[in-house]
Amino acid sequence: MEYRTDDQQLDASAFIVFVNQVWPGNYDEKRMQAALSKTINITAYDGSQLVGCLRILSDGYCFGTITELLVLPAYQKRGIGSRLLQLARSHTPSTLYFGAQPGTETFYEKNGCEKGMASYVIKKKRQES
Repeated sequence: MEYRTDDQQLDASAFIVFVNQVWPGNYDEKRMQAALSKTINITAYDGSQLVGCLRILSDGYCFGTITELLVLPAYQKRGIGSRLLQLARSHTPSTLYFGAQPGTETFYEKNGCEKGMASYVIKKKRQES
């Protein structure tokens, strides 16, 4: 497994193929490339295949958030998500705050994450281009 921190080469088309295997959706390639350019992308590759990704959005000083931590279903339970979290911990410029999908709390606690405050959501429907 090859891990890359701040993967500047992460391409939107490859990321969309990857993310659709975990969170299927109708993603716009141009908008996705813009989104990827605004985050610190920590990636895991099996050969040339993207199999895991953790994205950090940060102001570089006071606040950061993990926008998502995704591992392909066929690669889960192999320590990839744990390694991505370790890399995030050592490469983040700020404290990280994030929400956890229901049922994943044990994974985060096992990986040294502290339970914090409750989170809230303001939903906005994604605009189609």
